[in-house]
Amino acid sequence: MTRDLLRQVSEVKPASTKVTVVGVGQVGMAAAFSIMVQGVANELALVDVMADKLQGEMMDLQHGQAFTKRTVIKASTDYSVSAGSKVCVVTAGVRQKIGESRLELVQRNTDIFKSIIPNLVKYSPDTILMIVSNPVDILTYVAWKLSGLPKHRVIGTGTMLDSSRFRFCLSERLRVCPSNVHGYIIGEHGDSSVPVWSGVNVGGVRLSDLQPSIGNVDDASEFRTIHKEVIDSAYNIIKLKGYTSWAIGLMVSTLCNAIIKNQRSIFAVTTHVKGYHNITDDVFLSLPCVIGETGITHVLQQTLTSEEVALLQKSASTMQSVASGISF
Repeated sequence: MTRDLLRQVSEVKPASTKVTVVGVGQVGMAAAFSIMVQGVANELALVDVMADKLQGEMMDLQHGQAFTKRTVIKASTDYSVSAGSKVCVVTAGVRQKIGESRLELVQRNTDIFKSIIPNLVKYSPDTILMIVSNPVDILTYVAWKLSGLPKHRVIGTGTMLDSSRFRFCLSERLRVCPSNVHGYIIGEHGDSSVPVWSGVNVGGVRLSDLQPSIGNVDDASEFRTIHKEVIDSAYNIIKLKGYTSWAIGLMVSTLCNAIIKNQRSIFAVTTHVKGYHNITDDVFLSLPCVIGETGITHVLQQTLTSEEVALLQKSASTMQSVASGISF
């Protein structure tokens, strides 16, 4: 039928923008759906240990192809399906329980990574690893150790979502669009994260110029509670619906797009932070980074207050204490 309909005159070999998503749970499928709908990749591979669910999710996505840009979608329990991926997104892992901190997940998910990371690198030695599984900072460190890849090609989604939540909460207070509120949360994606109040600006106006105590211990305004809202938001969502997914999926798709299209966008993501802000520990935490086709191309040299630096160093110490107890 194809030969009767079409006569080939040349061979089309488009540049690969293949993305693999490991783990087809709620987070993995939100990421895969966002990548497909936004037309980020020309090929999408799904990997998981559950063969039936894999096939069902693959078919469900394929049946929506008439309404999106064309994406070749494959799925398999065999990691060979991931071969030639520009980006490998790892969402697999045991789910965070209600009331359980991200750090309590570390050893359970490290053991899972021992079978995932080497296989991804085996079939895609030039890939960029994107770690989404929690605790993301520690697991990005684990992925770096297991993969043998250079640090700039192992990225954790880190506080990118925390920063998005931070901007949203601020925008709600200020009654402006979140895209016009600029600010970062850095450090751990978790309880020891650091809101960089000194750098928050709206339309180019720094809030600390208007209210020097904003976000600090002396701040008596409504802004003082925003960081706690950001920290609690994931726990609250998990309590209400059992998991977080949609915002994470959009975040992953945005990061993949920045890599594939070499956008050189700046996001707060997990990277190797030794040597920054006088951190001496060999740990991974979030700092604002430039994202391009090689992964992390630059780390933004932020000007932080002494209090923010102290909190970041404390976050690094927390990570180091956990990392030192990991069994590889």
